[in-house]
Amino acid sequence: MTDTETRSVVVEREIPYPPEKIWRALTQPHLIEEWLMKNDFKPVVHHRFSLSADWGGVECQVQALVPNRTLTYSWDTKDLESVVTWTLTPTDKGTRLRMEQAGFRADQQAYLRGATVGWPRFLDRLEEVLARTD
Repeated sequence: MTDTETRSVVVEREIPYPPEKIWRALTQPHLIEEWLMKNDFKPVVHHRFSLSADWGGVECQVQALVPNRTLTYSWDTKDLESVVTWTLTPTDKGTRLRMEQAGFRADQQAYLRGATVGWPRFLDRLEEVLARTD
C-alpha cells in the first residue's frame, strides 16, 4: 500500500424494514441522536453539521443525497478526513443497508480499527431504534 492509498470500512446488513423507514433514522436528528450521536443534521446538500459524543466530535458536510437511496457526507476529526456513504437497496425481505467510510490513510490504523469496531455497534443501535419506531 502506498502513502496515497486509502482504506475503507464497509458494513452491510439486510434489515427487515422498507428503505423509507431506514431513511428517516438516517436523516432525522432526534433519531440520529438515538443510534449515533447528538447532531444538527439536515438532509440538504452542502449543509454543515456536527456530531458530538463524550469523547469529542465530528465535523460533517452533506455531499450528496437521493431520498430513500443514498446519503453521503464528509466525516472529519482533527486528524481524519473521510467520507461516509449510506446506500439503501430494496430487497424481498426489506432493505440491504450498506455503510462505507472511506479515506483512512496508511498511518491511521487506530482510526481504521476504531471504525471497524464502532460502525457495527452503531448499526446494532440503529436496528434497535428501527424496531421501536414507526
